[in-house]
Amino acid sequence: MENNGKIRVIAFAGSLRKDSFNKALVNTAKEYAPEGVEVEVIDLKGIPLYDQDEERNMPPAVAAFKSKIKGADAILIATPEYNRSIPGVLKNAIDWASRPYGQNSFDDKPVATIGATGGQLIGTFAAQAHLRQIFSFLNAHPLERPQLYIAGASEKVENGIVVDEPTRDMIVELLKSLAAWTLRLRGAQPS
Repeated sequence: MENNGKIRVIAFAGSLRKDSFNKALVNTAKEYAPEGVEVEVIDLKGIPLYDQDEERNMPPAVAAFKSKIKGADAILIATPEYNRSIPGVLKNAIDWASRPYGQNSFDDKPVATIGATGGQLIGTFAAQAHLRQIFSFLNAHPLERPQLYIAGASEKVENGIVVDEPTRDMIVELLKSLAAWTLRLRGAQPS
């Protein structure tokens, strides 16, 4: 699955909003990916509401999403927090990717979470905790450290990218940790 010796990370935001702070996080991860890591950003727009009747004849957007997840070495999810949990659009995408039974695209995948809020509170803490709980159930392997909860994103993001250098550095460190976690789970040693 590695592409040219690089860890291939699929990244997406749990938000459909065009100017989403969380989309800026995954865009920044792609632009500043450390050596040995390749980040591909995908969008959840176009994934229909989950319908178990459609599992055996998946809509094309769902089949493409599942294929991207399945082909990745690791997953990075940036999520906002809605009502102390993850957004419905994110839960919907996860449900599609994990179904039908026996075809869980997240199975045995390393997963890292990150999240941003425009406010000054410890945004996305509960959402990320819920994501790690979901992925533990799905037999994925959530990265426990570092955990990044980006507050004040309205002052750190411009034109869809993080411009705050300390925040960018934290995103790069998260990707380095995700790459090391991916290699560790494979029984390999980081170089």
